[in-house]
Amino acid sequence: MSETKEKIVSLADKLIREKGFNAFSYKDISEPLQVKNAAVHYHFPTKMDLGIEVVEQELRLLSLNAEKWKKLPEDGQLLKFFGVFRKHCNNGNVCLMGSLAPDYETLSPAMREKVHEMASVIVEWMTSCLEQGRKHKRFHFKGSAGDRALLVISNLQSSLLLSRVLGPSAFTRISRQLLEDLGA
Repeated sequence: MSETKEKIVSLADKLIREKGFNAFSYKDISEPLQVKNAAVHYHFPTKMDLGIEVVEQELRLLSLNAEKWKKLPEDGQLLKFFGVFRKHCNNGNVCLMGSLAPDYETLSPAMREKVHEMASVIVEWMTSCLEQGRKHKRFHFKGSAGDRALLVISNLQSSLLLSRVLGPSAFTRISRQLLEDLGA
């Protein structure tokens, strides 16, 4: 990927997490990067193309992290996952899925498919981590691992939203309680 293209994707990711997908334009990208709108359109003819690339980048990052984390016990993997959210909290961002979900119905079918894929990959990873952690006696919770995964992910997403309003302590309190509820 060219340096300009990487900068465009990186800034779009930041804008989506800060403002939401529908709340920024190519002008919000071209001005800080000091390029013409045409340069942004050259790399990404439509905003949906750019959005898909941002989601694909997130999927690649999750895959890389999951590969690194699989050497850790499941409670360690979960702590690493929580650390990703902590980093976003400290930067005042929300997670990408949490930011794109409210705009989901306004997205193109191709982008909706990519957001759905991202959500599915995250839920599948979390479900597997929780199932294996319970099998190895690292986690203790009632119900299915899949249902618990949905609860953990939705709570982490909302913790970032609440942290914007109530401050970072909201994330700290929610994440601590989630870990305690899992017996981690």
